[in-house]
Parts: sequence; structure tokens; C-alpha cells
Amino acid sequence: MAGGKLPPRQKMIGMMYLVLTALLAMNVSKEIIQAFVVMNTGLENTNKNSMNKNGILYAAFESANAQNPAKTHKYFEQANLIKKNSNELVDYIKELKADIIAHAQLISLKVADTFKLRNVDKLDDYDTPTHFMVGSDPANITGKSKDLRQKIEEYKKVILSLLTEKDKAVINLNGLSTEGSYVVSEEKVVSWEQYNFYHLPVAATYANLTKMQNDVRNAEGDVVNLLLKNVSAADFKFDAITAKVIAPSSYVIQGEDYNADVFVAAFSTTQNPTIILGTVDTVHNTIIGPADSTTIKVTGGIGRYNIKPTGIGLVPWEGLIRVQAPDGSHKNYPFKASYRVAPPSVSVSPDKMNVFYESVENPVTVSAAGFANEDLTVSGSGVQMVKSGKGYIARPALGQTTCKVIVSAKTAGGGTKAFPPQVFRIKQVPTPVGMVLSKTGDQKVTKGELANTAFVQAYLEGFDFELNFPVVSFDLTTAGASGLLETKSASSQMLTQDQKRMVAKGHAGQRFSFENMRVKMPNGKTKSVPGVNFTVK
Repeated sequence: MAGGKLPPRQKMIGMMYLVLTALLAMNVSKEIIQAFVVMNTGLENTNKNSMNKNGILYAAFESANAQNPAKTHKYFEQANLIKKNSNELVDYIKELKADIIAHAQLISLKVADTFKLRNVDKLDDYDTPTHFMVGSDPANITGKSKDLRQKIEEYKKVILSLLTEKDKAVINLNGLSTEGSYVVSEEKVVSWEQYNFYHLPVAATYANLTKMQNDVRNAEGDVVNLLLKNVSAADFKFDAITAKVIAPSSYVIQGEDYNADVFVAAFSTTQNPTIILGTVDTVHNTIIGPADSTTIKVTGGIGRYNIKPTGIGLVPWEGLIRVQAPDGSHKNYPFKASYRVAPPSVSVSPDKMNVFYESVENPVTVSAAGFANEDLTVSGSGVQMVKSGKGYIARPALGQTTCKVIVSAKTAGGGTKAFPPQVFRIKQVPTPVGMVLSKTGDQKVTKGELANTAFVQAYLEGFDFELNFPVVSFDLTTAGASGLLETKSASSQMLTQDQKRMVAKGHAGQRFSFENMRVKMPNGKTKSVPGVNFTVK
């Protein structure tokens, strides 16, 4: 745990872990339990540092692959495979840690995933982690540690399958050993699962799992470093040297600074190149006319371009990187880049109003910060997106409750940037209400007003779409002179002659009900809507 080719900090953490575990076996005070919390915090910080260091290796691999894919691609793919498997194993261990806290605290897994070890109430709880990781019988492992051991062994197989015999001889995978260990108190060799997880409290089990994540990241870094060494850096110095411009963003808000790193991919930290801005003659690799007065400071082989834009729009810039060759001569390498300057802007989106209405043409405006509208591609899942003027029309599919609007953009380098899909709810158009004489609900009218009624309508108040709801049928009901209800039906929005005669016979106090009104909705189906009641004044 503390041996092998490990950095001094890793050796120290390993030694401390052994000492704490030994003290824990002696049932010492809760101070030892708290020591595991401190230990876990140190391990988590070490894990972050390991990930950062591994990230540097992956970045170097990406640069090498961009320069000479024919030579690097094989090792680059292997490095990505290691990255994928390492992340999966570390994430699995993370899930186990959350599960242990969830069981110990009696909280949901979602909450446990954000829970800090120091906030656990029962750090000295032995039973919960033992039952979860080992089971009831250490001689018959039924807990999650059995699956964990299998995943670690599979991970090691992937690593070893990618290494040459020479590399296998130098790689140190001691931290990923799943072999049993001798326990003095038991006077025998016990299984890896029992040794690491049996009768250990929550604090120790959690820290143990964090250490295993640390071991995975260390193995990941060692293997990727070996793979990277298989790509000869010396060869790139002679046959694939290329000028590079890397900016955190090519989109700048007016008033802010634009920053970019300008460097030769196979650069030297002990010999700074000279970076000259200006219009480049790419045939002779020289600057046309006078050079730009703007200077780029170079430190450690990397130049940093810093300028505060004054205008708005696309700003191209170019120049030469001048590097001294081994024979003392100088070679120039041209580069070109651009950035887009936009005025300050803000977008406010009501989160609860992400709604498309079914069977309605929903107007949509689509934009992406840093990209011109003509560079955007808009499509949908569960919705048809049709270009209309400067925006789009969204036509949701029938019978669905949600859909996604998918946006991608062409990048300056000729690639494509995909944005996270935007989810919209699909709702049916609300039900309108009947309207007669521009009135709804219960109303009082004169006999003359009622006699002038020629048709009925359906009206949807406060809806943003201009929609028509044709009335396909309705009934007119009133109490006749005998006191019996009389009903006449119409099969359109127009009053029939019979209905008009009913109205003509009306008298003060008589009630007329326009009811059983059915309208045609935008989806083509008919629907009943509330009618209108009139009392003659």
C-alpha cells in the first residue's frame, strides 16, 4: 500500500492508512474514527490532483494525434479506452460510497450522493457497511465488494492487454491487487473482500473506497504516460511541427478581453520563439509590409495574445511564429485565427413556459451566443422545425407530451458544435367557450337584440394564437307558452328558421339557452364547449 514506484505523498498516505487500520482493530477511541475523515479528505484532494495530472497527459495525446494521426492514433485510441474504463470504475466506487451513506443515514441515494463524510451521524457504525459490502458471512461474500473485486480485475485485464511485455515489467499495479491478505488476529489469509471491508465502520469503509479511487487514477496516469512515451517526441520535432492558436473562446462580449495561446505544438520551454503579427505571405512565409505594432509576450515557449476589442463583428488576425532550427537558422510558421465580438446581451427565458401547442404553428426564435444565425442547424425530436423568415415554426407531433429542439452550429474550424437539446412540453389548445352577440355566460338582453341573432361563435379568451373554432352544431332551448321545454337543433353556426321563430315569440323574463355547442378544434376533432344563456329583459 505504501511501496512501489509511488510519489512520497502517496507513500505517506498509504502508511498512515495502515496505521489507522491497525489502531481501529484495537477498538480505540472515536478520535481514530475522525482521523479517517481527515484521511478521506486528503485522499479526495489527491484524487483531484491526479485527475488534473492525467488531464495534462490526455491533452498532450490530443495535440500529438492532431499533428500526426497516422503515427499516434493507435495509442490515442488506447488512451481513450483507459480513460473510459477508469471513469467507469471510479464512478462505480462513487456509487458504492453514496449507497453506504444512504443506508447509514437512512436517506435517498440522490441526497447521499452530495453528502459529506464529516456530516454522517454514525461514523462508527460497523454493521451497515459490513452488511452492504460483505454480507452476513465473511466466508461467503454476498455484498457489493464481490462485484467491486470483479470490476477491478476486469479493469486490470484491460490495462495489461494494451501494454507491451516491456511496459508490463515496469508498470506498478500493486494498489489494484485483489489477492487475499494475512490477518494476524485471524492467524490466516482472508479474502480481499473480508480484509478490506469486514467489520469496518462507515468512516474507514468510505476512506478505503476513496483510496481505491486514488489507486485507479494512479494506475490510469502510469499507463497513459507509458502509452504517450511510445510516441516519439523527437520525430514530431522534425516532421510535424505546426503553429497552433488556442483560445478559451472565440466569442467575446464587448468591453471584455480576448485571450489566446499562440505556440508551436512541439515547443521548447527553454527556447522562446518570436511571434510576429501581420498579413502573411504564405508562399514565402514572410510578413507583407510592416509588422503589427502589437507585441506578444512569450514565456516558456507559449505566447499569450491579449487585446481589448473596440469594434463589433468578426475580427481575423494572423502572423508568424519564428523558431530557431538546430543548425542556427530560423524557420517561420504561419498561423491564422479569428474571434467574434458581440455587444453585451442578456436572454431571459421563463422556465415554466417551455410549451408548444399541438396542431398549432408555434413561432420560435433560435439563437446561440457566438454563432451567426446562418451557421445554425435546427431540428427536432417529436416536433417538426420549419424555417420561416428569421425564425422557425414548430409543429409538434400529435399524441405526445414532450419534444426536443436540437440545435447545432458550424464552428470556425469547419467542425460542428452540438448544444444540449431543449425540452418543451406539448399541450393541447384550451377549450373555448360559446359566444353569442359577443357575449358569454349568463346575460340579459332585449327581445330586439335576441331577434337580431344570426349565428353563434366560439371564443378563446387570453390565448396568444389567432385561432378559429368553427361551430358545427348547437341546440337552442326555451320554455314555451305551455311551460314545457322546447329544443331546436342547428347543424352549423347559423340559426335555423325554426330557432329564429322561437326567438321571435320570446317575451320578457323568458330564458333562452344556446347549449350542446360543438366546435372544430385545430386538431380536426370536434369538442363540446360551454354555451350561452340569455334572459329577455
